[in-house]
Amino acid sequence: MFDFDIQWLLIGLPLAFALGWVGSRIDLRQWRKEQRAQPRAVFKGLNLLLNEQPDKAIDAFIEAVQNDPDTTELHFALGNLFRRRGEFERAIRVHEHLLQRADLTTADRERAQHALAQDFMKAGLFDRAEQSFAALAGSPFDTDARLALLQLHERARDWRAAADDAALLEKAGAGSFTSRIAHHWCEIALEAEASGDDASAEAALAQAREVAPSAARPWMQAGQRHARAGRHVQALEAWNQLRLRHPAVFPLVASEVVASSKAVAQSGEALAALQALHTQQPSTDLMTAIVALEGDMAQARLRHAEQLARQPSLAAAAAVLRDRADDDTGRTLASVVERAAAPLSRYRCAACGFEAQRYFWQCPGCMSWDSFPPQRLEEL
Repeated sequence: MFDFDIQWLLIGLPLAFALGWVGSRIDLRQWRKEQRAQPRAVFKGLNLLLNEQPDKAIDAFIEAVQNDPDTTELHFALGNLFRRRGEFERAIRVHEHLLQRADLTTADRERAQHALAQDFMKAGLFDRAEQSFAALAGSPFDTDARLALLQLHERARDWRAAADDAALLEKAGAGSFTSRIAHHWCEIALEAEASGDDASAEAALAQAREVAPSAARPWMQAGQRHARAGRHVQALEAWNQLRLRHPAVFPLVASEVVASSKAVAQSGEALAALQALHTQQPSTDLMTAIVALEGDMAQARLRHAEQLARQPSLAAAAAVLRDRADDDTGRTLASVVERAAAPLSRYRCAACGFEAQRYFWQCPGCMSWDSFPPQRLEEL
């Protein structure tokens, strides 16, 4: 039988206690070290970010994430930094990694989904961005996602989907989108007309007028559609409605009014309407149309001089110089003034400053609607 020596018990118990105490102190120190390291890395990253040192800030946040890979806020901060720096692939990986975590709360999952959709949008992966934004329907990010989908559908020229998006946004109380929806239906009308579907084009324009009765484009476009089809009487009727409802926009079609009125022998009526409007708001385009309808060179000289006196501009000065250019010197001077006037004969977007020779309902630069004033630069 084994004889137990009580002395070993007296020696072993203190030794075991001492070893346990040492082990607990080592674990506690390690835990404290990790807890101290993480805040230091986070605060270091924030400090670098505030000092506009994003490269070093990213390194600090990566260090913090490595110390505690389960910290969601650090992942969000890191993903947003990558996106701001244009490193969209890395931002996508960060947010996709978050979405793969099973312990993520619903709120954080929706937030990560929204961040991922923004990554796809910035990276130009519009099909994946559309899927990601669509997945946010009914979430707290629903309005932001719907606005992004509206932009995506407009970019893709999917006008019916864009009209649906805008209608849902207006229904949700995100603002008034009636004018924008009218533009969508006008674009649908253009596509239908291009494919030879006259009935659908007419129905789309009628829908645009119903959605936004005060919008100028449906009346203007209706007249242009009738004129292209040779229905000049109907074109003049539509443009007359445009003149009555939106006199500031009417000069955009003044030259087309001249052509249609001549085609159906209604030059007198058109001339009277143009002269009455020009009296209220002088315009180079209106004066050009009036001169074209009158067809009298002597009268044209008087008209151009009158325009220069009422609305001094380089374009008006060039017209006067052309009228009085009796020799090479005069013609050269008129040509010089015309070249100087050319940059001022453009239209400029009030939102981004994009300039163009023709008028746009949607700015090609910033994609804003109705951001081009209907007056040329020198008339503003």
